[in-house]
Amino acid sequence: MIISRTPFRISFFGGGTDYPAWYRQHGGAVLATTIDKYCYLTCRYLPPFFEHRIRVVYSKIENCHSIDDITHPSVREILRYLEIERGVEIHHDGDLPARSGMGSSSAFTVGLLHALYALQGQMPSKQQLAKESINIEQEMLKETVGCQDQVLAAYGGLNHVTFLANDEFSVRPVTLTQERIKELNSHLMLFYSGIKRTASDIAESYVNDINAKKRQLRILKDLVEESIDILNSGKDLMAFGELLHEAWQAKRSLSDRVSNPEIDELYQLARDSGAIGGKLTGAGGGGFLLLFVPPEKQIEIREKLNKLIYVPFKFEFTGSQIIFCEAQQEDYSALDKYRLNQEVEAFRESTHSS
Repeated sequence: MIISRTPFRISFFGGGTDYPAWYRQHGGAVLATTIDKYCYLTCRYLPPFFEHRIRVVYSKIENCHSIDDITHPSVREILRYLEIERGVEIHHDGDLPARSGMGSSSAFTVGLLHALYALQGQMPSKQQLAKESINIEQEMLKETVGCQDQVLAAYGGLNHVTFLANDEFSVRPVTLTQERIKELNSHLMLFYSGIKRTASDIAESYVNDINAKKRQLRILKDLVEESIDILNSGKDLMAFGELLHEAWQAKRSLSDRVSNPEIDELYQLARDSGAIGGKLTGAGGGGFLLLFVPPEKQIEIREKLNKLIYVPFKFEFTGSQIIFCEAQQEDYSALDKYRLNQEVEAFRESTHSS
């Protein structure tokens, strides 16, 4: 049995420039971080005693005889991609709801891919997990999604990610002192609006004519470098919050589906109560509202937004991990292979660091 744990993410700046339709012509960049809220995937080979060959448990329960019978699109295509022929059982649990703008769909894809590779005794790199997850979502599932969610889920951490015209990407951790990271984290508040939406539906409203949004997307990309300069320089973090407000104004002008009157009212209420800036996480339309708020104003913000669910969080820096690995009796060879891969990777990291 294998259990993977894959983090959800918060994107600060550059969202929208990570779509192939944009970065293949202009290049893209994002500043984003993963947080200590996770997607858990449990996988095991199914013993041959059941009428079904595949069992998938999420908000629904599917008992299937073949891969083609699976309704869940990501599960179906990942099993097909990995050419898994044996019967399997897959369980999903998450700390945050789906369709909420926290990169949950990509965390699911990365986490399931990671868990099934481990079940086969293989240990993919973070780059491999990110690239293959992007391919599965964009090419196999034909979803209108960007690339930052898969990269963040795989790598973890506070990162400056750039996307190149040749479909390659680079991940540069933003190296800050623990005090600066704690200071940034302490100014951020996350609220769940309760509004569910499908990110690809929102994205389609501006990605299909993305070149008509050049002005907004160039602003969003430029703010990435500016925000990193603020973090690295030791400047007052209020400037970071002001940039979030500027970025949200640019992003909400991409399409009339990015925001709505209910979200606009909540955001204005937060601003009137002391928030410096903020945004909807993800493509927009609903989900989670991220706010930049001085600590002394946070009690008042919670009182004003008391109809929303407040979600405290911390940054995390591990990315997708295998947190449990136990072989079934007939699978010791796969487990031994996986553990050997772990030892080799640990040796390489220790050699590199020294």
